Amino acid sequence: MSDDNTVKTTMVTCTAPVNIAVIKYWGKRNEELILPINSSLSVTLHQDQLKTTTTVATSRSFEEDRIWLNGKEEDITHPRLQSCLREIRRLARKRRNKTNPDLDVAGLSHKVHICSINNFPTAAGLASSAAGFACLVYTLARVFGVEGELSVIARQGSGSACRSMYGGFVQWILGQRDDGKDSLAQQVEPESHWPELRILVLVVSADRKPIGSTSGMQTSVKTSLLLKLRAECVVSKRMEDMIEAVCQKDFSTFAGLTMKDSNQFHATCLDTYPPIFYLNSVSQQIINVVHKYNEHYGETRVAYTFDAGPNAVIFTLEQHVPEFVQVIKHVFPSESNGGKFIKGLQVDDTILSEELKQCIGLEPMLNKISYIISTKVGPGPRVVEDHSEHLLGSDGMPKKTQ
Repeated sequence: MSDDNTVKTTMVTCTAPVNIAVIKYWGKRNEELILPINSSLSVTLHQDQLKTTTTVATSRSFEEDRIWLNGKEEDITHPRLQSCLREIRRLARKRRNKTNPDLDVAGLSHKVHICSINNFPTAAGLASSAAGFACLVYTLARVFGVEGELSVIARQGSGSACRSMYGGFVQWILGQRDDGKDSLAQQVEPESHWPELRILVLVVSADRKPIGSTSGMQTSVKTSLLLKLRAECVVSKRMEDMIEAVCQKDFSTFAGLTMKDSNQFHATCLDTYPPIFYLNSVSQQIINVVHKYNEHYGETRVAYTFDAGPNAVIFTLEQHVPEFVQVIKHVFPSESNGGKFIKGLQVDDTILSEELKQCIGLEPMLNKISYIISTKVGPGPRVVEDHSEHLLGSDGMPKKTQ
């Protein structure tokens, strides 16, 4: 809570994580409610490296709802934003009516100001909308005193946002109901379950992707026969196997399923008409590096996955991180190969054997990877208790430092 001299302002700041799907979501059976054509499963990345921060303020002095994203005011009338706002307010009114008709939960009639920032590239295939809408819904719920199943609301902002409502390993259940109330996220295992698992995000491009996920999905649903086959015949068994692999901490199975599902997702993009190309030549070279590295050791030590963009997300175990990062530096030498090239968790230096270099045997591609984010599995959304971290000032406007 914060107050100025005359008007009380309620203000809450929260953070929410990025999630990376290892069994992919691609395609909706209901566009308005964002109901998927198949279930999916993701890994929540640690917020120390990748997060959205959102401040929501409400006051009777605000004349209209407003939102600022990464320093720029955006259109608050966007249908998905309105859907989340409307549903949170509806649940808050329902709670007030049930508990105390006279209770004014954070001023239900008051307008809201929302300010949100990402500490990672937006719209570059790094699940920015998932973290963004999860953070929005979680923060609004805290402001308006709403409790209960929030992933259904987050889903209506961005489908994969429902998975960012939890830490660890999370499944988004397909659901059967037409109203979507059973299409929700559920934690499979908490972030503490697999402490040895590490994630490397290889940022190939921070540019906005040429074809957005929403329009890409719509075209795939209309034109790709492979997408229909995948949803009807492949994903259900793959989900069972992936959940089992996660629960058993079976990296080899987890890695194999992750790579196969990534490949199949991008195959459906190619099967879309006209075809959609999210991977580029650097992405393809990263795939080659991973397979050659695994072949060298005769076991699966590293896995890749790509969402709707060229950036690679690498899964491996903690003991293999230094060597594989050195492999990436070898194949993708960068003039930023100093401290700024690797962000996040510390990665120790190591020396590659000549035998491994020969096995990889690929022509170096200079300055093709901008940087690497080193991270691990992390928790779900959380409240920021330090009020100095609010993105909005006491007047409800973005702080000038943002």
